[in-house]
Formats: sequence, C-alpha cells, structure tokens
Amino acid sequence: MNLKLYGRDPLKMFEDVFNERLTPFISSMGSMIAPTFKVDISEDEKAVYISADIPGVKKEDVKVTMEDEILSICAERSQEEEEKKKNYHRVERSWGSLSRSFSIGDNVDAENITANYDNGVLKIVVPKKEPEEKKSKEIAVS
Repeated sequence: MNLKLYGRDPLKMFEDVFNERLTPFISSMGSMIAPTFKVDISEDEKAVYISADIPGVKKEDVKVTMEDEILSICAERSQEEEEKKKNYHRVERSWGSLSRSFSIGDNVDAENITANYDNGVLKIVVPKKEPEEKKSKEIAVS
C-alpha cells in the first residue's frame, strides 16, 4: 500500500520546503505566509547592485529608502477584482505590503544611490566610496 497525500509521496513534501516551494499544508493556510519578492544582489569594486522582481506593482507604489546602513525596499500591491464563476471562488494572487531590508555597509555613497523600475523589475545601484580611515587619538596618562 502506497500512502499518498494530495497525490504526492509524503516524504517528498518535506523536500519542497527546502526547495522554496509550498507544501500542501502551508498552501492551504496561505495567510500564514508573508508575501515577499525575490532579489539578486551582487557587487564589484565600484558598487552594490540589487535587482528585485516585483511584478504587478506600479512604479509609484515602490519606495526605496536608506537609513544608517540599511537599504529598504517597500511596495504595495492592490487587490484586484476576484473571479467568480459557477459555484466556486478562487484567489491565488497575493496583495498587500511587501518589504525587504538589507544591511549594505558603511562604505557606500548614500547620496548617489540610483533606482530604476521597469516592467516589474527594480534595479538599484549603490555606489561605493573609499572607507573612511579610523582616526586614533592618543590619550595622556596622568
């Protein structure tokens, strides 16, 4: 006898957790999962580059802020009309506030950060600056 849950091998559903897919248990309780978006982060000697996929969000609903050493991306996705047909009702697309924050470091030029949002992809360039030398001070011992 093969035990199957939702048409799947019960041991396979645990593999999905590690593959960033939803298990049958979690997908039935979608409200427990905070909506978010995927990012790619890279850097070279000149800058830190962030690309974020935020489909279905208007440009005016995306906000990028830098405070201290933390870069934050916030977006708001509106709920659209739900499709109702025959005797069923189904909503799979998430809506609400989305946000991610990243510790960038202190050797960045926060005044010259640029952000471009096109076709659901936000691209941020955080230029680097020369790290400030730590100043030492000699203290007289009395």
